[in-house]
Amino acid sequence: MENVILNIQGMTCAACAKNIERVTRKLDGVTESNVNFAAEKLHISYDTTTVSLLDVMRVVKRAGFELSREESVDEVAERKAQEIGGLKRRLIISIIFTSPLFIISMVPHFLMWLGFPAIHHWIMHNYPAQNTWLQLALTLPVVIMNWAIYKKGFIAMWRRSPNMDSLIAKGTAAAFLYSLYLTFANTFLGGNHEPYFEIAGVILTLIVLGKYMEARAKGKTGEAIKKLMGLAPKTAKIMRNDAEVEVLIEEVAVDDIIIVRPGEKMPVDGVVIEGETSVDEAMLTGESMPVSKGIGDSIIGASINKNGAIKYRATKVGKDTALAQIISLVEQAQGSKAPIAALADAISERFVPAIILIAVASLAGWYFLGDQDLWFSMRIFIAILIVACPCALGLATPTSIMVGTGKGAENGILIKSGESLETAYKVNTVVLDKTGTITVGKPHVTDIVIYGDHGNTEILRLAASAEKNSEHPLGEAIVNRGIEDSIEFVVPTAFNSITGQGISAAIDDKTILIGNKRLMDENQIELGQYATDADNLASEGKTPMFMAIDGTMAGIIAVADIIKPESREAVEKLQSMGIDVVMLTGDNAATAATVAKQAGITNVMAEVLPADKAEKIRQLQAESKRVAMVGDGINDAPALAQADVGIAIGTGTDVAIESADIVLMRGALTAVPAAIALSRKTITNIRQNLFWAFIYNVLCIPIAMGLWYLAGGPLLDPMIAAVAMSLSSVSVLGNALRLRRVRLNQTQ
Repeated sequence: MENVILNIQGMTCAACAKNIERVTRKLDGVTESNVNFAAEKLHISYDTTTVSLLDVMRVVKRAGFELSREESVDEVAERKAQEIGGLKRRLIISIIFTSPLFIISMVPHFLMWLGFPAIHHWIMHNYPAQNTWLQLALTLPVVIMNWAIYKKGFIAMWRRSPNMDSLIAKGTAAAFLYSLYLTFANTFLGGNHEPYFEIAGVILTLIVLGKYMEARAKGKTGEAIKKLMGLAPKTAKIMRNDAEVEVLIEEVAVDDIIIVRPGEKMPVDGVVIEGETSVDEAMLTGESMPVSKGIGDSIIGASINKNGAIKYRATKVGKDTALAQIISLVEQAQGSKAPIAALADAISERFVPAIILIAVASLAGWYFLGDQDLWFSMRIFIAILIVACPCALGLATPTSIMVGTGKGAENGILIKSGESLETAYKVNTVVLDKTGTITVGKPHVTDIVIYGDHGNTEILRLAASAEKNSEHPLGEAIVNRGIEDSIEFVVPTAFNSITGQGISAAIDDKTILIGNKRLMDENQIELGQYATDADNLASEGKTPMFMAIDGTMAGIIAVADIIKPESREAVEKLQSMGIDVVMLTGDNAATAATVAKQAGITNVMAEVLPADKAEKIRQLQAESKRVAMVGDGINDAPALAQADVGIAIGTGTDVAIESADIVLMRGALTAVPAAIALSRKTITNIRQNLFWAFIYNVLCIPIAMGLWYLAGGPLLDPMIAAVAMSLSSVSVLGNALRLRRVRLNQTQ
């Protein structure tokens, strides 16, 4: 199976998008085909043994559109600039000729309305042929400049897949051809008829104006992904044959040694092998504070080196880098469809043929049954064709998804699909894994209890120095605390690791023992009243380690996996949003209760085996709860897949990230309520768009049919219809763009 994203050229409305989906889905071997009208992209999955990409391109070309492979950010920008520039030229030329056309055709009517019928009579009755020929001369350049509308529209009709251009082409062509007949009659038959060239000219100009405004607005909906694509530097400085050389980013290979100086961008992903610095990763993770990097630390491509020169070894290049994966995820999300779009898609698919039938029926009804003349009936016909456009419906969902997922990506929240976005909107229960999600995920020293005459600093100095050679996580926690407190380490003269008990070491002619109760018992060290302190620490979910110096108890060092600083804030935010929070962990009940209390969680599921986590999620779902599971480990993957929405902490394992629907690039738990809030705002925005798109058509089509006229109101002028049609699409785009101003409150 192959999954590709292709650029589409030639679409004018949602009906075009549905046509492309229809012809590609008919191909044997194509399993999925989704067109994002707003992004002008085709997301297609196909079996390469059954169908080729060339076959896909052929059927799309026969439907009247062009497909092209993935473009660079510069190529996309250049193509969009050319498209907008072309529309701008068409608009300017159309305005130049339409303005005098409008004045010539409409000013006499205006003067007559003001009470100067003589002037109107003089123009229309003394020079009828000249008047019509002048209007024809002004209309022809507008028609020629916008000939593409007629070409695409009539070809689409010939292929029995009419689109927006078909409606506009039929409507304006009817007005133009009828006026052409009147011009002939005025010139050769002595007629004195008023033409309607201004309807064709003004409507075409307004349509181009709408397309120009729409193209500019659509460009803004994809700005987030353009920013991501533009983050990576174009070149990299690498070591080749013991010399520093500058190469194109495409030439960097895995294991190349890269040199990055302060202020420069990291070209690709890698691991630091020399130097120390701080790195700004905000554009990828949403983390505003620079992150310290030293030997052995990972580097994310496109992040910015702040204040130190480093060398690092490239581990991932090209499409394997974190930035490339993020761009791929965002593109996939923007190409997917939310279930809420199903109704709009179904309507768009049948909309244009239905409108043509309604227009023809209305024309016939008014002419044959309504006792109206041909031109009155044709105005009804033209107004219906122009006002009824499925563009607003087609733009309603994809534009909001594009802006919403782009906003998420800017803040380190990667939403994989439109379906995930909509499901997250409905979440009412969030299940949090404990280790690595609520907590930091590795032990930290929480308490140092001193006995005898030893000071806190002395105990920590001896313990950290003794544990320096230990590889045990608890020993590592003590060493890290020593580093944090800037103690001076001493090299032990002897060291011994005792499996299952602890360590012994010789420092400053002192014998140091650090370990559990069994180690103390083995060395005949009486705990006495100190055992009570250990029990109290254990009841708080901490692991107490006894420390003896020269055979006498010197203190207890307690270690625990502490909660992240922002975990309680995240839980409170979720609860304030009306969401139940559940902690799910394999730890014992006492430890789980302690962590839950610190985080502000009252619902705890403890001592759950990894294999049973998914079953716990199913039990919650059986209670009619929409569940989001948040985790970071391999053992969380089944639960993430089982949940309605799986949310992976991006600092976790690849397996967890692959199983999730939403990936949080930061380890901060406050990104969870931010992600759910973003989904709620995006789905609300989609509903607003769909409402206005539906209301627009529900109100405008009956008015265009003349139903308001029957009730004593005015007819809908075709030119007003063109304005309304253009504004409907632009208003939907404008509403979607409001999502760019949404503030996602995450702890910085």
